[in-house]
Amino acid sequence: MSTSFTRRLARRLFWQRLLRISAWQGTLLWAMVAGFLGALATLAFRALLDGLDRLVLGRGGSLVAIAQSLPWWARLLSPVVGGLLAGLLLVLARRLAQRNARQGGPHNEASDYMEAVVLGDGRIPAAQTLVRSTSSLLSIASGGSIGREGSMVQLAALCASMLGQRLRFPVERLRLLVACGAAAGVTAAYNAPIAAAFFIAEIVLGSIAMESVGPILIASVCAHITMQRFGLGAPPYILPAFAEVTGPEVALFALLGLFMGGGAALFLQGMNRSKRLFARLAPPLPLRLALGGLVVGLISIWLPQVWGNGYSVVNQVLQQGDSMGWSWLLLLLAAKMVATFATVGSGAVGGVFTPALFCGCFVGELFGLGVHALWPAASAAPVAYAVTGMGAFLAAATQAPLMAILMIFEMTLRYEVMLPLMACSVVAYFVARSIGAGSMYEITIKRREHGDEKLRLAQLQMRDLVQPTETVVPPDADLEAMSRLFLQHRVKYLYVVDAQQRFLGVVPLPALSAHTARAQPPSPASSGSPALPALPPRAADLMTQELRPLTQDMQLGQALQRFMEHHGERLPVIRSAQDPVLLGAADKSTLLATYVRLSESL
Repeated sequence: MSTSFTRRLARRLFWQRLLRISAWQGTLLWAMVAGFLGALATLAFRALLDGLDRLVLGRGGSLVAIAQSLPWWARLLSPVVGGLLAGLLLVLARRLAQRNARQGGPHNEASDYMEAVVLGDGRIPAAQTLVRSTSSLLSIASGGSIGREGSMVQLAALCASMLGQRLRFPVERLRLLVACGAAAGVTAAYNAPIAAAFFIAEIVLGSIAMESVGPILIASVCAHITMQRFGLGAPPYILPAFAEVTGPEVALFALLGLFMGGGAALFLQGMNRSKRLFARLAPPLPLRLALGGLVVGLISIWLPQVWGNGYSVVNQVLQQGDSMGWSWLLLLLAAKMVATFATVGSGAVGGVFTPALFCGCFVGELFGLGVHALWPAASAAPVAYAVTGMGAFLAAATQAPLMAILMIFEMTLRYEVMLPLMACSVVAYFVARSIGAGSMYEITIKRREHGDEKLRLAQLQMRDLVQPTETVVPPDADLEAMSRLFLQHRVKYLYVVDAQQRFLGVVPLPALSAHTARAQPPSPASSGSPALPALPPRAADLMTQELRPLTQDMQLGQALQRFMEHHGERLPVIRSAQDPVLLGAADKSTLLATYVRLSESL
């Protein structure tokens, strides 16, 4: 650590003590800095994207407008060349990660900000992230059908991670600062500070506790103010005027939620199948991305609207969708989904947040046109269904309905849509969840699996750990049968049961051994008159009650206490004290392993 930095750190600690700034207050202050840096990172990515398009394709601005201005062969080749170069950079990023691992780099560094916050220690590798972001820049600038928000948020989170590492933040505060940076990136990408905070809280952190949401909100506000200072704080989607939706028509929006839940499931399934398809083709990564670019290029020869994240096309539908026609909307929707599947499936780095809004808008617009055709005088304008569909599709695809509702409201600033939006989004969310649609973000799936596992472990009883046992004998079992079982299974106890399999007690190995020693015949020299032979012992003669069995409904903690009293490896498990039917046995090692997993999950 340099002397200059040591001095700065000492001064900072001095002022914190002088001003009596607590750790919580300090976190809020640094969250403001993270918000500002995150906004600057997204502005830099926007500028690079626009500059690259101007340099290579001759103009900047909307990617759809750029595609429409190019000749057909340029629309075909641009995504192919861009995918090839982007794939080469991803190969470089992989090598950087492998080299870092070989050189003994930090094991908890995560290339994705979500993993850094949830699974890692908040440290994001700078070189690998910058190379991946450059790869994303090439994919997007050349026409790939993905969103730019993914790399924007990643870069914003990287700035926060580097800031926290520079300040020597402990792991928990570093994770929170990275979350603040990510929220700033979402805010800067969509001009939705409230929704951005809930995006990070609901999807990444999985908690809306004020201890974490407070700094995240501060970072979002600072990022939004920064974007406003650069003239970029306006809502991204402009809606025409339409009447507020009330009354029975809300039921139609709930019906739309059914379609959105199913549509989101198909969208996610299509992306997963596309990834598996490209993986089976298994060319080198650069050729794989070039192949995905070729699919986009071929489609864009006739439909240049598939370039980019679809933002400009969505705005066109929201303002002019009534005049575009059913067939045109269906064609664009199908083409955009295929282009997105090809881009994402090939392995290109980017976001699918905005493409998901595209699909929701088109499905909602088609549904609204159908409703308006049936009840033209008694239904809302199709644009109301389109914007509601955006939120519902997003809620189902991300499994974060609260974030989706707030996101659509902030991106449109139209309160008229709130009532149907809430109904539609909640229905879509539960439909997608009930059919196991999954989520666009793997961290959501991992958290849900962890929660399900924690719930399953918390509900475990001894009946779930019972194993069958063969060391069972009836009360009249003879010495030979008991000896054979002890030799075969290497156990210390045999379980004695009656004809109805009710547990009666145990035969300890020492008791059998002691009787065998006593039963040795005396030598002829010491024998007097011949004695009558003793009857051989049975299991009932050697049986004791020294083992207290477990019951099937006993909790793990109680069973563990019983094992501590027993000091053995196995205990019998019965149905209940009133009905002591022997179900099997439980091992201490299995119980301890399960109990440790339960403790770690809580």
